[in-house]
Amino acid sequence: MRVVTVTVSDTRTSENDTSGRALVEELAEFTCVRRELVRDDPEAVREVLRRAAEDADAVVLTGGTGIAPRDTTFEAVTAMFDRTLDGFGETFRRLSWDEVGPRAMLSRATAGVVGSMLVFALPGSTNAARLGARALVAPLLVHAVALLRSPPDKESR
Repeated sequence: MRVVTVTVSDTRTSENDTSGRALVEELAEFTCVRRELVRDDPEAVREVLRRAAEDADAVVLTGGTGIAPRDTTFEAVTAMFDRTLDGFGETFRRLSWDEVGPRAMLSRATAGVVGSMLVFALPGSTNAARLGARALVAPLLVHAVALLRSPPDKESR
């Protein structure tokens, strides 16, 4: 599985991007094609997804999923989704509740499909990135990509 990890932030640099590092560590069983850092800007996020579609099975983003005015990752990725994986965000918030309580409800973590590529958007905190990658993305990735690659079943038409 080929994965691109992306940190969405106006303040992080390659030196202090602990969330991006956490994604790479938690997804070490997969091939990290690229690790990117983009600003909190919807067009920058959409552009990184377009580039990733050329050589990745999945993109995992961290940052920009909250409710602050500059948090626009959710809007950027969901506008591109062909299909939404509602259970991803729901499950992430349930798992987060154990660590951060009611603040879990402020997360707009989400996942979906863009073409034949999976897209996961996680909060920017290092703990949230680590939790989402370890508990949700890593266990789901192989099976989900296999489903996306499977030929249509003639019986299901």
